[in-house]
Amino acid sequence: MSSIKKLDASAKEKNRVEAGTLYLVATPIGNLGDLSERAVKVLAEVDFIAAEDTRNSMRLLTHLGISKPMVSYFEHNKRERGEQIADRLEKGESCALITDAGTPAISDPGEDMVALCAARGIPVSSIPGPVASIVALTLSGLPTGRFSFEGFLSVNKAERRARLAELQGEPRTMLFHEAPHKLRATLKDLTAAFGPNRRIAICRELTKLNEEVLRMTLEGAVAYYESNEPRGEYVLVVEGASERPAASAFWANMDIPAHVAHYMDSGMSKMDAIKQTAKDRGLPKNEVYKQFI
Repeated sequence: MSSIKKLDASAKEKNRVEAGTLYLVATPIGNLGDLSERAVKVLAEVDFIAAEDTRNSMRLLTHLGISKPMVSYFEHNKRERGEQIADRLEKGESCALITDAGTPAISDPGEDMVALCAARGIPVSSIPGPVASIVALTLSGLPTGRFSFEGFLSVNKAERRARLAELQGEPRTMLFHEAPHKLRATLKDLTAAFGPNRRIAICRELTKLNEEVLRMTLEGAVAYYESNEPRGEYVLVVEGASERPAASAFWANMDIPAHVAHYMDSGMSKMDAIKQTAKDRGLPKNEVYKQFI
């Protein structure tokens, strides 16, 4: 009982909104009931709110009966607007940073805002809540002990191929975000990189009325979406590679120049290909470089 009292006292102390502090407030990814009591309190008490889309966030605040000054903060204005927000924080104002859905700074320009605050010695506090990728991981039926968050793949084809080539031997479960209009192409790219039998959980519209989780192979996923139109936002949870001895790796019968050339053909720069080859073989980069040239 005493430990519970201590926890309660600590929570009450932490719940106070402090002047000059940036609060990262997680907002629902679909179900409004997932917004925490503490998040509502912070949103109601800060001096102003920085939002990815002020129109979208206004609907949430109106639902909560909260009226606060708002500024936009998103990918294309983050440099200039971030400095302006930091200036206000240094003058003693408090700010809540929110994204359209989920936790700020995860695959989000909030990352830059936190880095700016850290550089300028401005306090930052996180108000935890929903994270779509973690929700998907828990529903996937795939190993959850170790995972790699990959976010959105690049729209540049060469960069996508290079990134997926780097992940071919990744043993951890991998988490990707994807939009509906790019889902089919991404599933084909994943199949080409990881093989048709790799398991995937396709998580759609998480916490919303039409939530759906499909568990199948990559080959099955490609076939399924040939006849079904992708709808809503997706998190893709992909099984990691099986641990294999080096002798069975794709490069086992390649010499070092051929190994480097393989990665360069997939879109990597020469130096990145050399680094990846060195990592594969457990060799120093300068040794791989010498043999390649």
